[in-house]
Amino acid sequence: MSLRILTVLSSDAQKDKLGKLTEESGVIEHWVSSKSQASMREFNFLVSSEHLQNLTDKIQRNLSKDKNWRVIITPVETTIPRFENGEQEVQDAKKTYGGLTREALYDQILKGTEANTDFLILVFLSTLVTAIGLITNNLAVIIGAMVIAPLLAPNLALSFGVTLGDKNMVKQALRSNAVGFGLTLGISLAMGFLTPNDQFINSQEFLQRTDVGFGGIILALASGAAAVLSLTSGVSSTMVGVMVAVALMPPTVTMGIAAGSGLMEESYGAALLLAINIICVNLSAKAVFTLKGIKPRTWYQRKKTKQSLRLSLAFWCVSLAILAIVIYLRHG
Repeated sequence: MSLRILTVLSSDAQKDKLGKLTEESGVIEHWVSSKSQASMREFNFLVSSEHLQNLTDKIQRNLSKDKNWRVIITPVETTIPRFENGEQEVQDAKKTYGGLTREALYDQILKGTEANTDFLILVFLSTLVTAIGLITNNLAVIIGAMVIAPLLAPNLALSFGVTLGDKNMVKQALRSNAVGFGLTLGISLAMGFLTPNDQFINSQEFLQRTDVGFGGIILALASGAAAVLSLTSGVSSTMVGVMVAVALMPPTVTMGIAAGSGLMEESYGAALLLAINIICVNLSAKAVFTLKGIKPRTWYQRKKTKQSLRLSLAFWCVSLAILAIVIYLRHG
């Protein structure tokens, strides 16, 4: 059982409200600090991660009218003595988020939308490394570029922002996507223009990314779902495999190199692969976010975002259907 310590810094006047929450399912232990000089207290809850989001939402509702409060969530490595299986009964809580709350996910995903200097440098370096790997037919080099490429994060942020109806996150994610893909395409176009065709036209790594079949759709859908599951469960190590499986950098670089060299048919095939990956990542991410129960906190926000979420899902589904037809005709 994964545990968290949820610490609430609040005024002494909220003691009774917070005290009632100790009866919530999933609260294993609770303790209150002595009052500080600023008339603030620490209210601590030891809670199972499955119940963490439910308790966090209730605390926010109870303290929404208070001006001075803060919630701090800390992971627990272990407790001594250990809790035996069945000792802490899980009764009526809705298990959805796994290891992270909505707020923690928001902070973590938001970092991927920042088109700052580090983001631009990573895009530049990963583009160069990918191009070298494609031209020299070196898979190990391409895998290294996939891992450092930051293009997957803005797409996950786009799905998360739509799920929560957060317009600022959506705008920031779109901006980062535009900057990242624009920079990648510009560099790869220049490299394609400067590199003779005979240096890469026989590269298997290059040719493999100039076409896509229905297997590529399944791979991209599964990888997008795996990315969200790894985020919501807090298992960040899984993301390395996801980045390799549904990498957006290699098809983008392939498209640019091919276009810069005048190989328009190959560039078209790479563009199709890139479009499939982007659509499938966003579609599967939205589906998993929804199935995991990730949604706005208040009823009004949920109602407000319902229509935009449906439109977004419809857009990605229609786009995928169109590209599936294109793939069928291309291979027919």
